[in-house]
Amino acid sequence: MSGWLPVAAWAALIFVASATPDLRLLADDTLDTVTRKVGHMAVFGVLALFVWRALAMTWHRSRLWAWAAAVTILYAWSDEVHQGSVAGRNASIGDVAIDAAGALIAVGLVWLVRSRRARDQPAQS
Repeated sequence: MSGWLPVAAWAALIFVASATPDLRLLADDTLDTVTRKVGHMAVFGVLALFVWRALAMTWHRSRLWAWAAAVTILYAWSDEVHQGSVAGRNASIGDVAIDAAGALIAVGLVWLVRSRRARDQPAQS
């Protein structure tokens, strides 16, 4: 169960950020937009990795990376619905797509590194 604590904490952090009205990081509009979108990708990428780790500790199925990505994308969608109810914020399917890209990139990179490590390991007798 302790594997789910980072997931819950990270999801709570996302929820609090989404509940912040008129969230703005930088004065320059273009730089602020780029920074927030890259932040979306990074934050949901981390969430996907936390979910993958928690699933690996509690669930014995194959393709946990895909389950982790799916759970993260569902949370991204619910986060946008929540954000749409916050004054000064709006829900955006584009943000869900950016969040999904972050989740898929994160699990894809980890999967790739693990695959290469497994391939490069000498066979044990």
